[in-house]
Amino acid sequence: MSELIDNQAQRVGTLKTVIRRLHAGEAPDAVRESLRTLVRECDHTEIIAMEQQLMAEGMPVSQILGMCDLHSQLTREIQAPLTPAPVAPGHPVDTFHRENQALGAAAKRLRTAATPLAFREALNDLMDIDKHYQRKEHLVFTCLERHGIDGPSKVMWAKDDEVRAMLKRATPETAGAAAGAVEEMIYKEENILLPMCLRKFTEEDWGRIWQSSPKYGWCLVEPQTGYRPPAAAEAAAPADVVQLPTGNLALAQLTAIFSTLPVDLTFVDANDRVAFFSEGPDRVFPRSKAIIGRLVQNCHPPKSVDTVERILTDFREGRESVAEFWLDFKGRFVHVRYFAVRDEGRYLGTLEVTQDVTGTRALEGERRLLEYNSVG
Repeated sequence: MSELIDNQAQRVGTLKTVIRRLHAGEAPDAVRESLRTLVRECDHTEIIAMEQQLMAEGMPVSQILGMCDLHSQLTREIQAPLTPAPVAPGHPVDTFHRENQALGAAAKRLRTAATPLAFREALNDLMDIDKHYQRKEHLVFTCLERHGIDGPSKVMWAKDDEVRAMLKRATPETAGAAAGAVEEMIYKEENILLPMCLRKFTEEDWGRIWQSSPKYGWCLVEPQTGYRPPAAAEAAAPADVVQLPTGNLALAQLTAIFSTLPVDLTFVDANDRVAFFSEGPDRVFPRSKAIIGRLVQNCHPPKSVDTVERILTDFREGRESVAEFWLDFKGRFVHVRYFAVRDEGRYLGTLEVTQDVTGTRALEGERRLLEYNSVG
């Protein structure tokens, strides 16, 4: 086993040396023979390890990005494409494979389009690639990072954005380049990314990817049926951690988030009693912990109680879901909104959101460059 590990480390090290020669400007033909000898023994997935090590050693992602297509093309000339590992129909990898087949066909149609209509139809199909890329970037890359592999999310994601940009500005004259960019990414996914993921990911990992995939949608094809993900095994959270459907937060983190939000929150439960309020440094309307458990009607002056009652009744009975007001208050323009909080239709209470929007109202034009606002 140690010999195997040493050989892998040696191959990755040699591959890095060859790629550094490419990055230094050496002609591809000059390194082709070195690469040819190396890749007879080199696993496709070791390219990822090489890129990861180069980044760890300080090579900018932009440099790796600029050359990764070149060394991918050199490798493709020498290595035969991998035979996809068998997976159940509907498995996330099966869906990625089938989408890539459809994208490859659309890229070929774009390249060979003989009429403006054929070009537009092929390009329209390829624009669906964003769903494929989003599932890869937000689900697959996230899982890889949990396994200590962050190279693809830095290099491959940037290449995805290049493909998106090329498709958006594609014309019949640039169709070949756009189609080639799509095909290059298909090759990398099929021969590098997906095989590596199949080796690294657990069944639970694939189950989580499968469960989260529908929110991003499918590209050109629908998933097949047959794959059954394992039951999700959620690890028990520590005592000071609040488990939420979309993640876990330590109590200190949750408290700090509420204190940092540029809005003031107050929650009134289904029994019209104040259950919670946030404490920010610049609260518009002061709150005291003494109001916790108090009927919200008793927290307002008599002239406002009828309005409070009407909002709560309309929310509770489902007639309305939002009420909002805005007013000048001590030199500030304040926006106050009330939201009905429901769980599958069941009324849980009302959330008051108050925000000083004086500065927001004064915004004009655009700010696209980083500029910090002075605080304090």
